[in-house]
Amino acid sequence: MQVIECVPNFSEGRRPSVIDSIVKEINSVPRIILMGHEMDASHNRSVITFAGPPAAVIEAAFKATRKAKELIDLTKHRGEHPRLGATDVIPLVPLKNIRLAECVNLARELGEIIGDKLQIPVFLYEEAATRPAYKNLAEVRRGEFEGLKTAIGRDPDRQPDFGPSKIHPTAGATAVGARMILIAYNINLASDDLKIAKKIARTIRESNGGRPAVKALGMLVEESGKKAAQVTMNLTNYQITSMETVFTDVKKEAQKLGVTIQNSELIGLCPADALAGTSAEKLLIKNFDQQQIIENHLSRLK
Repeated sequence: MQVIECVPNFSEGRRPSVIDSIVKEINSVPRIILMGHEMDASHNRSVITFAGPPAAVIEAAFKATRKAKELIDLTKHRGEHPRLGATDVIPLVPLKNIRLAECVNLARELGEIIGDKLQIPVFLYEEAATRPAYKNLAEVRRGEFEGLKTAIGRDPDRQPDFGPSKIHPTAGATAVGARMILIAYNINLASDDLKIAKKIARTIRESNGGRPAVKALGMLVEESGKKAAQVTMNLTNYQITSMETVFTDVKKEAQKLGVTIQNSELIGLCPADALAGTSAEKLLIKNFDQQQIIENHLSRLK
């Protein structure tokens, strides 16, 4: 059986009923397994992870995007995380018996369906990108929803790959792509100084000469009822730079600035070998659950 993972991110992290409705759409598709979902009120964002055979995943992703269009209004959305649309990003990830190149074709198929049937502009990113700059998701999100609203239809560089050349008034736009496994990992500092988080993020991210395969931002979030400075990261190749490596780096840089690590967060899932040689306890990962290990779900696929 071919198995792909889909990890759509939605611009809603404060209304559980909205995410429950989206999850219900995903679960309505036969042969789909729901692997997990997380909501973050500070980011005002949710991540849902599911897997299944290619045709089922495409159907579930479309139905989730359709429901998000119905329930999420970007004109009323505020949160710490950059966003482009109600369904902000939909990555397809090869898990079993399928190549990344096949996921690229499926991403383009899904993008065309969303653009045509939902009239939401779609930008292809990562390995599915049709232009070099859009291999970088941050470039796709440049200006976010508000900036794209004025640029699309005027700036040729902001022409979508599918769908109308105008922003959807409430659902915005969506980025659809294909990539290998990515780990979303956040580290919360025992400080509310945003400048510290931003300085650490600049130091460790690849684009500023830091660790390879690390994207990082500094932001301010709610943590246990208090404001906390957070280094939020995407590890695009955990076999090159691991969670343990960035945890050690952030700890060292934080100590230089007179602060400590409060805890860390694994957003979504990771492969079992991403914790090889370390543990959730050592990395201070809060609320870690064995169901966040990808391999613990695959036996449910039939």
